[in-house]
Amino acid sequence: MNKSDFYYELPGELIAQTPVEPRDSSRMLVYDRSTNAVLHRHFYDLPKILKRGDLLVVNNTKVLPARVTGVKTDTGAKISFLLHKRLDKNTWETLCRPAKRAKLGSVLQFSPEMTGTIIKEGEAGERTLRFTYDGVFEEILNSIGEVPLPHYIHKQLKSIDRYQTVYADTVGSSAAPTAGLHFTTRLMDELKAMGVEFVEVLLHVGLGTFLPVKTDDIENHKMHSEYYCVTQSAADKINAAKAAGRRVIAVGTTSVRVLESSANTDGQIQAGSGDTNIFIYPPYKFKAVDGLITNFHLPESTLIMLVSAFLGREKTLELYNTAVEERYRFFSFGDATLLL
Repeated sequence: MNKSDFYYELPGELIAQTPVEPRDSSRMLVYDRSTNAVLHRHFYDLPKILKRGDLLVVNNTKVLPARVTGVKTDTGAKISFLLHKRLDKNTWETLCRPAKRAKLGSVLQFSPEMTGTIIKEGEAGERTLRFTYDGVFEEILNSIGEVPLPHYIHKQLKSIDRYQTVYADTVGSSAAPTAGLHFTTRLMDELKAMGVEFVEVLLHVGLGTFLPVKTDDIENHKMHSEYYCVTQSAADKINAAKAAGRRVIAVGTTSVRVLESSANTDGQIQAGSGDTNIFIYPPYKFKAVDGLITNFHLPESTLIMLVSAFLGREKTLELYNTAVEERYRFFSFGDATLLL
């Protein structure tokens, strides 16, 4: 398939620049595959739509202040880096710009306490940085770094907490798992009270979120790897739900990637951790996911390809065109879809 097969026209004014308040007041397009029914609701309507026994799988990653600027010690040139994957205690894979100035061996000063040396060059502006610092790395990063927002968001947030889910726990992502941004603690409590179960998994969102598909034939696209973890407790709860015939609904494409990466051929979730570079596109056959909560994604992106694998390409584009006609808000701070 070609990436152009996943293109749709989107008016620029529908790209959400700020989140709605409260979080769960965003709109939600609901699509039921069994009946082909489309409903237009709000996220706070979830308790009226989900069933007792449904299990929601959420990604509890927390966004770190991953954008840092360093000054080259030899020339004084400023270079911006986006930390996206930690290789060890002191070493990170990054994206940088201007990349042409970030040469192998360059040393940069990030703060009085921290310097970094470029130890590897990659394609498309990737650089591997080895940091030297005096103190606690995370504390220094919190003092000098900025939480990176997607390139299509041009307004500053009043509070960066609005780019974290209410259940964010484990720091390590370069971007938020945005489907989860719609949940409030109150809504989660209401769902739990009616018998909906929540299970947390982990995937640190990294480079793949920022890189477009550049090859015309999508099978030639290379997905970058991201770290994930499924605890034994989480695996047991998900497998118990599957065995009982209950629906396993992934909150976000990152949760989908975790579930499908850790499922065996029988759909059983295996506990464990590691890196995944799974690329889900039609005609992928899902092993573990029965439903999906997600936002509206960019044209020709790997994320709309994942949704197309779940719904079918034609149905996905049909729903996206409906969303445009209905003036839904798109992308990270936009509205939600519930696909069952």
